[in-house]
Amino acid sequence: MQDIRQYAPATLRNRDVILDVLLQVLPPEGTVLEIASGTGEHAVFFAPSLQPRKWIPSDPNPLAIASITAWQEHYPSDNLSEPLVIDVTNPEWSDRFPSQNQSIQAIVNINMIHISPWAACLGLMTGAKNLLPVGGILYLYGPFKQNGKHTSDSNADFDASLRYQNPEWGVRDLEDVVAIAAKNNLAMPKVQAMPANNLSVIFQVV
Repeated sequence: MQDIRQYAPATLRNRDVILDVLLQVLPPEGTVLEIASGTGEHAVFFAPSLQPRKWIPSDPNPLAIASITAWQEHYPSDNLSEPLVIDVTNPEWSDRFPSQNQSIQAIVNINMIHISPWAACLGLMTGAKNLLPVGGILYLYGPFKQNGKHTSDSNADFDASLRYQNPEWGVRDLEDVVAIAAKNNLAMPKVQAMPANNLSVIFQVV
Protein backbone atom coordinates (compact mmCIF):
# COMPACT_ATOMS: atom_id res chain seq x y z
CA MET A 1 0.00 0.00 0.00
CA GLN A 2 1.10 3.55 -0.70
CA ASP A 3 2.42 5.43 2.32
CA ILE A 4 0.60 8.79 2.33
CA ARG A 5 2.31 10.19 5.40
CA GLN A 6 3.69 13.67 4.89
CA TYR A 7 6.87 14.93 6.54
CA ALA A 8 7.78 18.38 7.88
CA PRO A 9 11.53 18.61 8.55
CA ALA A 10 11.00 21.24 11.25
CA THR A 11 9.07 18.74 13.36
CA LEU A 12 12.14 16.66 14.20
CA ARG A 13 13.96 19.84 15.20
CA ASN A 14 11.29 21.31 17.47
CA ARG A 15 9.17 18.48 18.84
CA ASP A 16 11.27 17.71 21.91
CA VAL A 17 11.57 21.31 23.08
CA ILE A 18 7.86 21.94 22.48
CA LEU A 19 6.94 18.82 24.43
CA ASP A 20 9.07 20.01 27.35
CA VAL A 21 7.04 23.24 27.47
CA LEU A 22 3.70 21.47 27.07
CA LEU A 23 4.49 19.18 30.00
CA GLN A 24 5.01 22.29 32.12
CA VAL A 25 2.00 24.37 31.05
CA LEU A 26 -0.86 22.02 30.11
CA PRO A 27 -3.51 21.15 32.67
CA PRO A 28 -2.82 17.68 34.15
CA GLU A 29 -5.89 16.10 32.55
CA GLY A 30 -8.67 16.78 30.07
CA THR A 31 -8.65 17.17 26.30
CA VAL A 32 -6.13 19.06 24.19
CA LEU A 33 -7.30 20.27 20.78
CA GLU A 34 -4.54 20.79 18.24
CA ILE A 35 -5.45 23.32 15.56
CA ALA A 36 -3.64 23.01 12.21
CA SER A 37 -1.97 19.67 12.88
CA GLY A 38 -0.41 19.61 9.41
CA THR A 39 1.38 16.33 8.73
CA GLY A 40 0.28 14.78 12.04
CA GLU A 41 3.85 14.16 13.22
CA HIS A 42 3.48 16.34 16.31
CA ALA A 43 0.24 14.62 17.30
CA VAL A 44 1.67 11.09 17.28
CA PHE A 45 4.79 12.26 19.10
CA PHE A 46 3.08 14.28 21.81
CA ALA A 47 0.05 12.12 22.63
CA PRO A 48 1.80 9.14 24.29
CA SER A 49 3.85 11.44 26.53
CA LEU A 50 0.85 13.53 27.57
CA GLN A 51 -1.40 10.78 28.94
CA PRO A 52 -3.87 10.78 30.62
CA ARG A 53 -4.74 13.85 28.58
CA LYS A 54 -6.64 13.21 25.35
CA TRP A 55 -5.24 14.72 22.13
CA ILE A 56 -7.47 15.71 19.20
CA PRO A 57 -5.67 16.70 15.98
CA SER A 58 -7.37 18.79 13.31
CA ASP A 59 -6.75 20.50 10.00
CA PRO A 60 -8.81 22.08 7.20
CA ASN A 61 -6.79 20.41 4.42
CA PRO A 62 -7.97 16.95 3.23
CA LEU A 63 -4.38 15.97 2.36
CA ALA A 64 -3.31 16.81 5.89
CA ILE A 65 -6.21 14.83 7.35
CA ALA A 66 -5.09 11.82 5.29
CA SER A 67 -1.50 12.23 6.50
CA ILE A 68 -2.57 12.56 10.14
CA THR A 69 -4.64 9.38 9.83
CA ALA A 70 -1.74 7.54 8.21
CA TRP A 71 0.66 8.59 10.98
CA GLN A 72 -1.86 7.37 13.57
CA GLU A 73 -2.00 3.99 11.88
CA HIS A 74 1.78 3.68 12.20
CA TYR A 75 1.93 5.03 15.77
CA PRO A 76 -1.41 4.48 17.49
CA SER A 77 -2.05 5.76 20.99
CA ASP A 78 -5.11 5.16 23.17
CA ASN A 79 -5.44 8.85 23.95
CA LEU A 80 -5.11 10.05 20.33
CA SER A 81 -8.41 10.77 18.56
CA GLU A 82 -9.21 10.70 14.86
CA PRO A 83 -8.53 14.06 13.21
CA LEU A 84 -11.30 16.62 12.84
CA VAL A 85 -11.79 18.92 9.87
CA ILE A 86 -11.56 22.42 11.36
CA ASP A 87 -11.07 25.68 9.50
CA VAL A 88 -10.60 28.49 12.01
CA THR A 89 -11.24 31.12 9.33
CA ASN A 90 -14.88 30.01 9.51
CA PRO A 91 -16.33 32.32 12.20
CA GLU A 92 -18.68 29.57 13.37
CA TRP A 93 -16.14 26.76 13.71
CA SER A 94 -16.22 26.62 17.51
CA ASP A 95 -20.02 26.88 17.63
CA ARG A 96 -20.20 23.71 15.54
CA PHE A 97 -17.64 21.83 17.59
CA PRO A 98 -18.85 18.30 18.52
CA SER A 99 -20.61 18.43 21.89
CA GLN A 100 -18.90 15.24 23.07
CA ASN A 101 -15.58 17.07 22.99
CA GLN A 102 -16.54 19.96 25.24
CA SER A 103 -14.09 18.86 27.94
CA ILE A 104 -11.33 20.78 26.18
CA GLN A 105 -8.83 22.22 28.64
CA ALA A 106 -6.21 23.44 26.16
CA ILE A 107 -5.69 24.41 22.53
CA VAL A 108 -2.29 23.95 20.89
CA ASN A 109 -1.37 25.75 17.66
CA ILE A 110 2.07 25.28 16.12
CA ASN A 111 3.40 27.22 13.14
CA MET A 112 0.06 28.40 11.79
CA ILE A 113 -0.65 32.07 12.22
CA HIS A 114 2.24 33.20 10.01
CA ILE A 115 1.32 30.75 7.20
CA SER A 116 -2.33 31.76 7.04
CA PRO A 117 -4.36 34.95 6.71
CA TRP A 118 -4.86 37.14 9.77
CA ALA A 119 -8.43 35.83 9.88
CA ALA A 120 -7.02 32.51 11.09
CA CYS A 121 -5.50 34.18 14.16
CA LEU A 122 -8.78 36.00 14.84
CA GLY A 123 -10.76 32.78 14.51
CA LEU A 124 -8.34 30.88 16.73
CA MET A 125 -8.72 33.44 19.51
CA THR A 126 -12.51 33.51 19.26
CA GLY A 127 -12.63 29.73 19.35
CA ALA A 128 -10.40 29.65 22.42
CA LYS A 129 -12.78 32.03 24.18
CA ASN A 130 -15.78 29.87 23.24
CA LEU A 131 -14.30 26.45 24.02
CA LEU A 132 -11.88 26.84 26.91
CA PRO A 133 -12.90 27.10 30.58
CA VAL A 134 -11.49 29.66 32.95
CA GLY A 135 -7.89 28.59 33.51
CA GLY A 136 -7.72 26.88 30.12
CA ILE A 137 -4.53 27.20 28.08
CA LEU A 138 -3.89 28.42 24.55
CA TYR A 139 -0.37 27.54 23.40
CA LEU A 140 1.18 29.13 20.30
CA TYR A 141 4.55 28.31 18.77
CA GLY A 142 6.36 30.03 15.94
CA PRO A 143 8.29 33.14 14.89
CA PHE A 144 7.05 36.57 15.99
CA LYS A 145 8.07 40.16 15.58
CA GLN A 146 8.41 42.09 18.84
CA ASN A 147 7.80 45.82 19.08
CA GLY A 148 7.31 45.84 15.33
CA LYS A 149 10.78 44.45 14.61
CA HIS A 150 12.06 41.05 13.58
CA THR A 151 14.14 39.27 16.19
CA SER A 152 16.68 37.97 13.64
CA ASP A 153 17.75 38.41 10.03
CA SER A 154 16.57 34.87 9.28
CA ASN A 155 13.07 35.70 10.50
CA ALA A 156 13.04 38.83 8.33
CA ASP A 157 14.03 36.74 5.29
CA PHE A 158 11.40 34.14 6.18
CA ASP A 159 8.76 36.85 6.49
CA ALA A 160 9.65 38.23 3.06
CA SER A 161 9.41 34.76 1.50
CA LEU A 162 6.01 34.17 3.09
CA ARG A 163 4.62 37.47 1.87
CA TYR A 164 5.99 36.76 -1.61
CA GLN A 165 4.04 33.48 -1.64
CA ASN A 166 0.87 35.09 -0.28
CA PRO A 167 0.42 38.76 0.69
CA GLU A 168 -1.94 37.67 3.49
CA TRP A 169 0.79 35.60 5.18
CA GLY A 170 3.68 36.84 7.27
CA VAL A 171 5.40 36.77 10.65
CA ARG A 172 3.00 38.47 13.09
CA ASP A 173 3.77 41.16 15.61
CA LEU A 174 3.46 39.61 19.06
CA GLU A 175 1.83 42.75 20.41
CA ASP A 176 -0.94 42.50 17.79
CA VAL A 177 -1.59 38.89 18.76
CA VAL A 178 -1.66 39.77 22.47
CA ALA A 179 -4.14 42.59 21.79
CA ILE A 180 -6.54 40.24 20.00
CA ALA A 181 -6.13 37.66 22.75
CA ALA A 182 -7.01 40.22 25.43
CA LYS A 183 -10.30 40.93 23.64
CA ASN A 184 -11.10 37.22 23.99
CA ASN A 185 -10.49 36.85 27.74
CA LEU A 186 -6.94 35.54 27.31
CA ALA A 187 -4.53 36.99 29.84
CA MET A 188 -1.14 38.53 29.10
CA PRO A 189 0.93 35.55 28.02
CA LYS A 190 4.01 33.87 29.31
CA VAL A 191 6.62 34.07 26.53
CA GLN A 192 9.47 31.59 26.35
CA ALA A 193 12.35 31.77 23.87
CA MET A 194 12.81 28.63 21.77
CA PRO A 195 15.50 27.44 19.35
CA ALA A 196 15.77 28.87 15.82
CA ASN A 197 14.38 32.28 16.85
CA ASN A 198 10.92 30.93 17.68
CA LEU A 199 8.75 31.58 20.71
CA SER A 200 6.36 29.63 22.88
CA VAL A 201 3.48 31.94 23.80
CA ILE A 202 1.18 30.65 26.53
CA PHE A 203 -2.16 32.33 27.18
CA GLN A 204 -4.62 31.47 29.96
CA VAL A 205 -8.36 32.16 29.99
CA VAL A 206 -9.43 34.57 32.72
